Amino acid sequence: MTSTRPVPRRSDATRASILSAARERFAADGYERATIRAIAADAGIDPAMVMRYFGSKEKLFATAAEFDLRLPDLAAVPAGEAGRRMVEHFLERWEDDETLTALLRAAVTNPPAAERMQAIFAGQVAPAVATLCPDPAQAPARAGLIASQILGAALCRYVLRLPPMAAMPAAEVVAWLGPTVQRYLAEDPG
Repeated sequence: MTSTRPVPRRSDATRASILSAARERFAADGYERATIRAIAADAGIDPAMVMRYFGSKEKLFATAAEFDLRLPDLAAVPAGEAGRRMVEHFLERWEDDETLTALLRAAVTNPPAAERMQAIFAGQVAPAVATLCPDPAQAPARAGLIASQILGAALCRYVLRLPPMAAMPAAEVVAWLGPTVQRYLAEDPG
């Protein structure tokens, strides 16, 4: 009897090796300091091979990016506090994880990075929103509205570093954005 399982090609192993090295290097050095040359050395290959498989550092990063937003259990939060808690959580994540900022920066101009950011929000935020919104069928739209607030604030605060947003204490950002996110989570649009 012959096996129907495909035999991994050498190119698959090389790609997997690059991704593994990239994840470790981005985690250790951050996006800005990680270099294609260092990632290639970690993978034991020539830097040209990294470029052959991924085309650019941004595309490699977008493919390698694995993020668990570690969203809190919003169902365990008092109903009127979920929006505030979600904004607090995202501010903590942005401030503690420069890789998330790097993904946002790359997502603005790089389609694979944008797709990765979309997948993260669709796969992690929408299900959390569905547990709270009055009509779970509205969860994707509500999650999109929440993403517009969260990603917009992150872009202004951590990427563009607009003085009012960058200098604003986190508690003040929460006070401004929390009620808006709360509205998206629980209120009817009408």
